[in-house]
Amino acid sequence: MDRNDEQPSVLLIDDSVEILRLLQVRLRSEDVNLITATTGMEGIRIAAERKPALILLDLDMPVMDGFETLRALKEDSRTVNIPVIVISGSDDTVDKVAGFEFGAIDYVCKPFNLPELRARMRSALRIQQLMSMLEHRAQIDGLTGLWNRAYFDRRLEEEIASHMRTGRPFTLVLCDLDNFKSLNDTHGHPAGDAVLQGFAKQLTATLRKQDIACRYGGEEFALILRETHAEQAHALIERIRETLESTRWPRHPERAITASFGVCDEPNGDSSVPACWLETADKALYEAKKRGRNRIVVAGDPLPGNEVPLSKAG
Repeated sequence: MDRNDEQPSVLLIDDSVEILRLLQVRLRSEDVNLITATTGMEGIRIAAERKPALILLDLDMPVMDGFETLRALKEDSRTVNIPVIVISGSDDTVDKVAGFEFGAIDYVCKPFNLPELRARMRSALRIQQLMSMLEHRAQIDGLTGLWNRAYFDRRLEEEIASHMRTGRPFTLVLCDLDNFKSLNDTHGHPAGDAVLQGFAKQLTATLRKQDIACRYGGEEFALILRETHAEQAHALIERIRETLESTRWPRHPERAITASFGVCDEPNGDSSVPACWLETADKALYEAKKRGRNRIVVAGDPLPGNEVPLSKAG
């Protein structure tokens, strides 16, 4: 959602400058950030870029009318979930039915009653806020508070698409806590859960704002380090590795916990396919385990990772 000082944005799409000015004046007291567009094409572009919380859409527009605009908004993955209130001079039942079938959540006739329009807007924004909260919670891992696997899969696809389109680099890191089953078997699952939660906090504290940390499954984590090459990623991950290794855990202070990392900034195979990135990073992670654990291996690097004796690998 596009925000201005935490205000939800409302996009007004209407070819009438007078209507836009009227709504801007009459809705000024509402706690929203108003954005305007005078054509359907402009509205579609702004909606995709700004991700408003709500769209008010006029049906009667030249070149690209409201129905065409609404159809385009609902066919675009970037805007499909943005609620749309149709505003029309037509009270015809056929138009109302068509608006709802195309995906509008409400239909308001001109000349509209301003208090009624405000009430419908507030209701739509409340629903959108609740839906956003539910969507957000559905993407959070309940134990660690990190993003979950479903969120990671989606963001990896998006980052790859951006990489292919613009050439902007990113690095994928797969991380696995070493000998984690032994920890659970020896000290119990509460001890294992405490380690997972503690490591998640360390990731959050060390990673940069643009980076994405996810619980990939079990004791495995996945990181997307945006605008970063493998060499830069290695330095960042090394700090995470050292912090984890030096941590002493209240339930088992005598036992250090370590992790192995597989790093990939260019996959073997098709760079546009997420599976190729994951397979390349996973092979690097396997190599880190094979070399003795508690180390970082960059895919394609012929040199060994951090040379840590196996006896210290946890």
